This record gives sequence, C-alpha cells and structure tokens, in this order.
Amino acid sequence: MTEQNTTEQNTVTGQPHDMGRKVWFITGAGRGMGTDIARAALAAGHAVVATGRNPEKIAQAVGENENLLAVALDVTDPAAAEAAIQAAVERFGKIDVLVNNAGNFYAGFFEEITPGDFRAQIETTLFGPINVTRAALPVLRAQRSGLLVTISSTAGIAGQEFCTAYAASKFGVEGWLESLAPEVAPFGIRTMLVEPGFFRTELLSPESTSFAESSIEDYADRTEQTVTAWQGMNGKQGGDPAKLADALIQLAELDEPPLRFAAGADAVATFEQKAKELLAQADAHRELSSNLAHNNP
Repeated sequence: MTEQNTTEQNTVTGQPHDMGRKVWFITGAGRGMGTDIARAALAAGHAVVATGRNPEKIAQAVGENENLLAVALDVTDPAAAEAAIQAAVERFGKIDVLVNNAGNFYAGFFEEITPGDFRAQIETTLFGPINVTRAALPVLRAQRSGLLVTISSTAGIAGQEFCTAYAASKFGVEGWLESLAPEVAPFGIRTMLVEPGFFRTELLSPESTSFAESSIEDYADRTEQTVTAWQGMNGKQGGDPAKLADALIQLAELDEPPLRFAAGADAVATFEQKAKELLAQADAHRELSSNLAHNNP
C-alpha cells in the first residue's frame, strides 16, 4: 500500500496524518478508568493524549509508549483545556475521539454538603467536560469528524440519597450532551454518553471521594451507615474497568455509536427501572395532564 493510500491532508494543521490510526484525547488518565481507557486505546494501535494534573504520574500509570503524549490539564480551567487540545493537534495533527472522564465525588446529605463543595462538584463533573469539549469542537468541526464520549453515571439516570451534588452534575451532563448531539451531527461529529454502574475504579477511594462532615443529628445514623457501606464497597465493585475500556474501543469503531451506553448489568437494570417509572408517572395523571390546554385556540 502506498503512502498516498494511508495518509491524508489534515484540515486543521495542513500536515499529513495516518488514516488508520485514531487519536484519543482522554481526561483524568492518571488513574482509575482513564488509565484503563488509555491503555486499551494504545493496545489497539491508536495514539493517545492522556491528560491529568500530573503528566509524570500519567506516564507512570499508562506506561511509556511512543504513541502516548501526557499533558497537564485541570478540566476546570478553560485556558488549560485549550492549551491541551492545541498540544494534541500539534503532536498528532487531529483528534478523533475525545473522552471526558475526569471526575470526583462529593457525597453526603444535601443539608450537610457545603455550598462550596456542591459548586466544586458541578465545576469538575459538569463544567469540566463542557470546558474540554468547547476547546475541542473547533478542531472536530474543521475535520468534519469526531466522537465525543462523556463518562456519565447511573446517577445521571436515577437519583438517590447521599448523591445530590453528584447526581445534579451528571443529570446536567446528560441533558447537555443529549442537546449537543443534534447541533454537531451535521458536521460529522457523534456523541456518546456512558453510564457505568459500580466499577472497581478509584471513585470511592479517599483520593476521589469527599464525604460531607456529619453535623445534623437527624442524619447522623444514616450518614454513618452509608459511609461505612460505601467504604466497605471500595475495591469490591463488580464491574471490571479494563473490560469497559475494551468495550469503548469497540463502540468507537462503529459508524453510528450509541447515544447512550449502559455500562454493566446494574446499569441496564437502572435504565429499565427508570423507564418503567417514567411510563407509570406519565400514566398516573394522564387525564389531568392532557386537559391543560387553552379552551379557546
């Protein structure tokens, strides 16, 4: 096969690049699921821009590879997002798959989560993906191609107690990307929301989870029980993040990736239960709901 058949001119940089190899841009790649996704993409022969707060830790976690570029990125900083995207294009000439994975978890009952922590949750897990995607979209539009993958959560499908801040951010992610999808589809850009259930990542570790200080007696017993249960679950979750990473590589190869991917049997169950509840809620007061129009057109 000649070079003419394996390269094409990049619309962003004007430089030739390999058509067969995709460039993955992954946030939060220094540990947890982000590391697994980066490793899986490299193993599949792709180039990877792995980002996180400490590039040295990223390289150590993912492993040295000539197709790896480790870049410092705090997703809450729009200027840093723009710089990281620029570094990716300068090194590899394009971005094919953007994975918004960076995240953390502020857990606790709503009254006990401080306003600052609630806002910090939104800044990282909602505005973080927004910042990075906003920086990447001009590149993807110029290419007329690309896949935006955002790691959401079953907490973005169904809320539960002790998760008000986290669920608020993930519900926001769901609505944002679902609405963005038809805006960018005419440019050949696809979107995919990934809703993992419980996977054996570091989300419940002290490095990623901050529990609100117990300060209200009415919640004290439930707080103790919940914190104990979640800390006991850390490292014992049923989902295998390496298998999820491999699944994302497969899905990214599809001509039409799914708009949503329920990751894990528990995620599928959450989807099904939520769908049943919505149908039941729509039907519960159907007559009242359907008789709210003006009498005079």
